[in-house]
Amino acid sequence: MTFRSLALSNVRGNLRAYAAFLLSSIFSVMIFYLYAAFLYHPGVVSGEIAAAGQVRQGMLICEILIVIFSFFFVLYSSSAFMKTRKKEFGLFSLFGMTKGQIRKMVLYEGVFLALISIVFGIGLGMLFSKLFFMALTALLNSGTVIGFAVPWKAVILTGGGFFVLFVAITLLTLRKTGRSEIVDLLKEASKPKIEPKYSKWLTAVCVVCLGAGYGLAVSMSSLTFLILMLPVVGLTVIGTYFLFTQGSIAAIRFLQRRKPVYYRRTNLLTVSQMAFRIKDNARVLFTVSILSAVMLTASGTVYVFQKVQRDQLLEHMPNTIGYYERGNVGHEVADPEDIRRILREDGRELAWEQRLAGLAADKVTLIQGETSDPSPLGGDDGVMLVPETGYNAEAAKQGKSSLAVAAGKAVVVLPYREMQGRARYEGWNLDALLNGRTERFEVSETTAGAIVSPVGTATYMIVLDDADYASLSAASPPSRMLTAYGFEWKNWENESSLATADKIRKAMSPAADRQAQTKRVSYYLDTKRSMALTFFIGMFITLLFFVASGSMLYFKMFTELQEDSAQFRSLVRIGMTASEIRRIVVTQVGIVFFVPCVVGIVHALFAMYALSNILGDSVFAYSSIVFIVYVAMQAAYFAISCLTYMKSIMAGTKPAASAA
Repeated sequence: MTFRSLALSNVRGNLRAYAAFLLSSIFSVMIFYLYAAFLYHPGVVSGEIAAAGQVRQGMLICEILIVIFSFFFVLYSSSAFMKTRKKEFGLFSLFGMTKGQIRKMVLYEGVFLALISIVFGIGLGMLFSKLFFMALTALLNSGTVIGFAVPWKAVILTGGGFFVLFVAITLLTLRKTGRSEIVDLLKEASKPKIEPKYSKWLTAVCVVCLGAGYGLAVSMSSLTFLILMLPVVGLTVIGTYFLFTQGSIAAIRFLQRRKPVYYRRTNLLTVSQMAFRIKDNARVLFTVSILSAVMLTASGTVYVFQKVQRDQLLEHMPNTIGYYERGNVGHEVADPEDIRRILREDGRELAWEQRLAGLAADKVTLIQGETSDPSPLGGDDGVMLVPETGYNAEAAKQGKSSLAVAAGKAVVVLPYREMQGRARYEGWNLDALLNGRTERFEVSETTAGAIVSPVGTATYMIVLDDADYASLSAASPPSRMLTAYGFEWKNWENESSLATADKIRKAMSPAADRQAQTKRVSYYLDTKRSMALTFFIGMFITLLFFVASGSMLYFKMFTELQEDSAQFRSLVRIGMTASEIRRIVVTQVGIVFFVPCVVGIVHALFAMYALSNILGDSVFAYSSIVFIVYVAMQAAYFAISCLTYMKSIMAGTKPAASAA
């Protein structure tokens, strides 16, 4: 038998333990190739696909992330696998194999694994590149189709780069191979484990770090984000590390002191074994928790931004098309009948049509008491005064709250909701210059959220009692009258709505740009396209993190399989049933899989809380969708891993069961 055949035989023999590692490696190579194939695509390189520049920078960053991540992932996996093979290396040494020959055999194994990962990764990348390019073509919407191509530079960069990476890491791990004596290597597997212990001080550090990190995250705002971000991340990472290395053992010791729980059914075995399992796997669980938190926070943030931006767009532009006219004769901006005709021709169904009459007031100021300096409202454009009844009728169409205004009072309506926290005018006096006279009202309420398109004079609105408004309106000349128009049609988010909006914009007077708001559809589609591209590019990195974190847990389970089988075989000999073994295995594997998942979700929830503070709006409803998807994927990974592991454990207990 040659070294190459021996190395190949070792890889085949350990294929079950290598499976998850190979899956992650193949996935990394495939994603790297897909991004490289786009970057070196002839159409992108020649500039034929001009829109490619939008995503080129993002893909370059992702390529760097994949390389960094792959380096640490492969390094960790190789080091961990070497530790589990000490007995095997001791036997080889006992049979006369030199340390140099063992290193040569391990190097061959590393080369085999590298070639398998690269060949399958690039092969799958080529297979799926057509779909990848089709998706990018749709997202870029540039009108140029990205055709199927196999850029040789991408193949060479991916194959060569990952081969060097795998071999370099194998050489690094080889430095630790063969340093121990034969007797130490043979005894390594049979050494009794030291009882897990914890430090009260380090457990306290864990509590303090996590508490401080969460506390800073809760208090974070847009003003303190840059100052607090690094301390929050640092404290959370340190706290998480001590949570698994110290806090978990403290929690298990606490459970062991609860006698009614500890001695119930198989809890004694489950809890006792978990103490050793968590202590041995603390670094893996810590790494998976941090990976989960990063993955959930990044995915949740991108998803939330996509949703929040849509909500803000609707808040800032309440109508698909909106404008206001000055005077009550003729149409300076656009005849509403022309807009209705365009909508009919394009087959658009109106959700609502708006027409709100008001008055233009100049030099509107707000005064707190009698001595403070007045605060101007509306600037040079002035402010629109509207009656209570008219306001409530239009607000009802949009599902917004109605207002109640008493005689002599006024309600200030700010255009954007995010302004409300900074401006409260209840009890202030409001002076408005109208028809050469200054009219004074007392502000009874301040609210936010435009009900007409907030442009020019219609940006800020003052709502008056109907009788007060009628009195002012009767004394005003027609030139002071304003009429706000709005058209909201159904399914305005569709790409086809862009053509309709363009037709309406062209039908309007160019001189009236300051009085019209016509770009909601184009803004929405541009934002949606940009966020979809970001989400699409980041999705593969997120999946890579997920597969890698799952494979770490899978890898650790199967490297301890022989030891676990021996333990369960002993338990079968003393009378433990198969159902009790299944219960213990499911509980232990479930804890290993879901505890990092829960810790990652808790970290991400605090990150989402900080994001809510920064955006001034709750994002938990949107981010919960990302969390639910993640938990579902983790549950599927757990089910597959647990089933495979259970079969191996039960198969390992059969001889003993038969003997008994």
